[in-house]
Amino acid sequence: MIILKELNTAQNLYATIDGVEADAIVLRDEETNTEETIVCVFSIDKYYAVTNLVFPIIENKFYTLTILNGTDVVYKDKIFCTNQIIEEFSINNNVYTQRTSDNEYIIYE
Repeated sequence: MIILKELNTAQNLYATIDGVEADAIVLRDEETNTEETIVCVFSIDKYYAVTNLVFPIIENKFYTLTILNGTDVVYKDKIFCTNQIIEEFSINNNVYTQRTSDNEYIIYE
């Protein structure tokens, strides 16, 4: 899974497409099932294909990423958009509440 931020500036996207060229990205919003095709240029950085784009994504949403070479699919993945700091990222942010307990228990003999 790839984690990106909702930004108005370009972000790097790394994919392992194994030397195959790629020329487009299809982003499908998993909530609304709408697709957006983005024409892009990838460069090779060691073992990864890299592109630098402004992604049309919204925070707290999942997207299906498909990278194409013409009409051939060369890579598929999921994107989750969050503005949380990655090192402190938690899928349960502001959702999980810790239960308090007096730690009492009963033993039956």
